[in-house]
Amino acid sequence: MDTMVEVKAEKRLRLFVNGVVQGVGFRPFVYRLAKEAGFSGFIRNTASGVCIEVQSSDLVKLRRFCGELRDKAPPLARISSFEVEKISPEQDRDFFIITSDSEGTVRTMVSPDVAICKDCRSELLDVSDRRHAYPFINCTNCGPRYTIVEKIPYDRPYTSMKKFEMCSACDGEYHDPMDRRFHAQPNACPDCGPALHMLDADGEVVNCADPLEHALGMLQKGLIVAVKGIGGYHLAVNAFDDAAILRLRKRKGREEKPFALMARDIETTERYCMVNEKERQALRSPEAPVVLLKKKGSSFSGVIAPGNDRLGMMLPYTPLHVLMMELGPRVLVMTSANCSDEPIVIEESDAITQLNGIADGYLVHNRPIYLRCDDSVTVHLAGKLRQIRRSRGYAPAPVALSSEGPPVFAAGAEIKNTVCLLKGADAILSQHIGDLKNYEAYTHFMKVADHLQEIFQVSPELFVCDMHPAYLSTRWALEQKEQPLLQVQHHHAHLASCLAENRCEETAVGVILDGAGYGIDGTGWGGEVLIGNAAEAFRFAWFEPVPLPGGDAAVFHPWKVAAGYLYHTYGDLAKRGLMGNKDVSDIAQLLEKGINSPMTSSCGRLFDAVAGIIGLRDEITYEGQAAVELMHAAGGLEGKAYSWETVPADNDRWLLSVSPLIRDIVADVQGGEEISAISRNFHVTMVHLLYSIVNKAVTFSGARNVVLSGGVFQNALLFEGLVKKLEQQGYTVLTHAQVPCNDGGISLGQAVIGREYLKGKYKGVI
Repeated sequence: MDTMVEVKAEKRLRLFVNGVVQGVGFRPFVYRLAKEAGFSGFIRNTASGVCIEVQSSDLVKLRRFCGELRDKAPPLARISSFEVEKISPEQDRDFFIITSDSEGTVRTMVSPDVAICKDCRSELLDVSDRRHAYPFINCTNCGPRYTIVEKIPYDRPYTSMKKFEMCSACDGEYHDPMDRRFHAQPNACPDCGPALHMLDADGEVVNCADPLEHALGMLQKGLIVAVKGIGGYHLAVNAFDDAAILRLRKRKGREEKPFALMARDIETTERYCMVNEKERQALRSPEAPVVLLKKKGSSFSGVIAPGNDRLGMMLPYTPLHVLMMELGPRVLVMTSANCSDEPIVIEESDAITQLNGIADGYLVHNRPIYLRCDDSVTVHLAGKLRQIRRSRGYAPAPVALSSEGPPVFAAGAEIKNTVCLLKGADAILSQHIGDLKNYEAYTHFMKVADHLQEIFQVSPELFVCDMHPAYLSTRWALEQKEQPLLQVQHHHAHLASCLAENRCEETAVGVILDGAGYGIDGTGWGGEVLIGNAAEAFRFAWFEPVPLPGGDAAVFHPWKVAAGYLYHTYGDLAKRGLMGNKDVSDIAQLLEKGINSPMTSSCGRLFDAVAGIIGLRDEITYEGQAAVELMHAAGGLEGKAYSWETVPADNDRWLLSVSPLIRDIVADVQGGEEISAISRNFHVTMVHLLYSIVNKAVTFSGARNVVLSGGVFQNALLFEGLVKKLEQQGYTVLTHAQVPCNDGGISLGQAVIGREYLKGKYKGVI
């Protein structure tokens, strides 16, 4: 009798995987899984992501394969969508990696630039390795990505590495699916890749055997060296050389703004700063941001971060940085190479021109930077790492939204500008662009705007921008004639941004505090309590408008801002006796006649005014300096609350009167109270005042979600104090972590508001 043998039928699956899955070692990972399972089929990069076909008669293995794709993907991979379909079996008998396909709609994401991995660092410092001390070592787990990509798919011919032809050894690695450098697009070695060279102060090549050694020698002598990195140039000096740092400040025109530091390792960082576990993880992460850490003792003089109790620290994130820190000083000042408010320099010719008179020499290389990208800046507050400046390491990684929709492009704000592209359920935020009043920054803005749309092949159905008619981002948006345009209110965008990153579509009470934003009434807003969502918002309460003598120019003169608050409170300046020996006649005339003294509800200006009234700061040299120093003067929230009033306005609205607060502060100043005590009392007052108005807004609306957004919430005392008080009341407090609470997050809010407009739901601010 014949024995019947069961023959299992072949099954074939086609998988489409989207997200950050190119340039991060995903293909060799899939290849190894498929080969180990004995599958036939292929994997291929496409414009839509990664296409995988696997075939086997073992259904259990096929199911396990799908699970492992999700659960064991490489550390830098980010899977945002995963589609599986059954297809007809083929005749292939092996598994292959096949040529990339650039046709079709782009859905995949581009990886951010990634810090050097442990394996590459080990090889870099191994004297027996062929890449020993090679400052451009990288693999699929690390190295430049976004800043070298011209278009996708992410293949070498579409990057700024295209001019470097790989040697046979590198080419072998590049084509070996079992190698860590399989299809690592920036793959190179000393024989075939980029190289360092040294330039003197005039931009002439220095004839030296080792450019790095020469640069480190300059740093030891107290000289300033411009160093070309991944996303631009840094200006480096020895962090223990006060004379060199002061020389850098003078040459760069950066009198007091804190400098970022790079430490050799985490142990060095902990010698000078207090570091908690979340901060330690951030410093060591692939993103490798600058982390604002509490100072420990007085190891550094005040010339690095004057008037500030934190230091901005980062660890070496490129192989060149690792070599510099291993062989040179244990801590270096590493600040963006630019003049004043100009964007970071990326071209060698521009560096020589723009940094002339600043840098004593230039440590450069010949790998082009396609897009400039500043260091990201973060701070750990209220249990989370939060973005102050979202750039290298994070951009253009998407922020996941709660739903999909049509493509929208948002142009962002005027300062701390970013742009945002919505594609499906992803919000793709650009790197930090900066202050668009600067021509170079505006040129960079236009390049980034075009680049994002090009590499993701998106034609937005709507452009969105701010209402402010003078913003260059607004003017640019008005010039985009091919699609409709929506102008949205600045603080509504702040509210929508925080809701979006928290994937919340419910109505919330939004406490939106910043320096300035164009209001729907044409005045300057900045201390707002809104009730709403991305479709609409009700202006429930606001700080009482106060005149700002001299307009925006007063921002850099806190005593002038103070004069506006004193005049508003008392009706004159002469009898207050708080202006010292200053001639206030011109300011008084502006205020009395209402000339060039626009009214503003800005909370940021209230902080400036208090700093001016108590004599902490008359002038500032960088944005927010008075508020920063006021916070540091307080040191905590142990104090008494000053007075304030909540005054009924029309149509169920409220006015937050700070005149009683100003009177109390003036009384304390005239009574000889210490600055630190007044600052503590002021911060305590702000927490109580805002908590009180939130309670009113919750009672009025029934909403239990509370949004905190706007640059004022970079103030650690105010932010953490208010979060704690609101959470104790049982409110769900929604805050920023993935994008900045300042204007760097505005573009996200603009974009999601734009989607509501396309749905026909948008009503704006009322």
